[in-house]
Amino acid sequence: MNPFAAAPARCELCPRHCGVDRRAGVRGFCKAGSKVEVYRHGRHDGEEPPVSGSRGSGTVFFSRCTLACLYCQNYPWSQEGEGREIEVAELAGILEELGRQGCHNWNLVSPTPWLPWIYEAWESAVGAGFRLPLVYNTSGFESQETLAALEDWVDVYLTDLRYARPDSAAEGSGTAGYVEAARKALVEMWRQTGPLRTDGEGVALGGTICRLLVLPGRSREAIENLEWLAAAVGADVSVSLMAQYTPAHKALTKEGWDRRPTRAEYEAVVETADRLGFAAGWVQDYDEPAPDSLVGFRMAPA
Repeated sequence: MNPFAAAPARCELCPRHCGVDRRAGVRGFCKAGSKVEVYRHGRHDGEEPPVSGSRGSGTVFFSRCTLACLYCQNYPWSQEGEGREIEVAELAGILEELGRQGCHNWNLVSPTPWLPWIYEAWESAVGAGFRLPLVYNTSGFESQETLAALEDWVDVYLTDLRYARPDSAAEGSGTAGYVEAARKALVEMWRQTGPLRTDGEGVALGGTICRLLVLPGRSREAIENLEWLAAAVGADVSVSLMAQYTPAHKALTKEGWDRRPTRAEYEAVVETADRLGFAAGWVQDYDEPAPDSLVGFRMAPA
């Protein structure tokens, strides 16, 4: 039974609880409609090493987003809706194709607005003989009700923790409630999946990974989030420290957001993770902060 079947009639999938009837053409904050929208899909090698593995992550980039980040590099599809509408059967075919290509997992990027349709497609793909670990790739802005419905379905949570202060979340992503929602979400994700678990090749089978993107002038917030993580769930959670922030979209002309974080800002965050004794994770190269420049530190045994 699809746990999200009621959502199209009254959408409350994210913490905004818009409550709109998407079947009737009413669109809430994210502007998602009644038919799933996909921007692109395929093998992706730029995730954290246990997600990408040696054969790539089978990634589906969905259009629309529950946030409105002024620095979003993906704004053409996350905020402006580029992509195309597809039927559930085609989405199921995409999942099957990624399985045939040998990808390690199904990696759903910004899936929250589309969960009713994704679940149907997943059921169809599993019924056709495909069963890959499911990676839920999210900004962290998730409701407790939705996460409860994801239990025993999602294998790996790949989640962000962007801000530690509501005013920054409001300015950067149009969502003052982000901090409370994302922290509660991470605690629930950790309860469901626990530490990262990998196979003999180091490929993720389950667990939670928390990404911390260091924002310009807000490195102290990343430090506060590391301190919160250590206290709330412990230093066994895998953290991914990211230096790849580059001004994009509206941030190009927004004072305070129109620059990269400095090396000193980034290194202060890295030093904090070391001081707090995080047992597993990755650090991005500051000079060449490509997604695939993540280097593991003190990796815990599988």
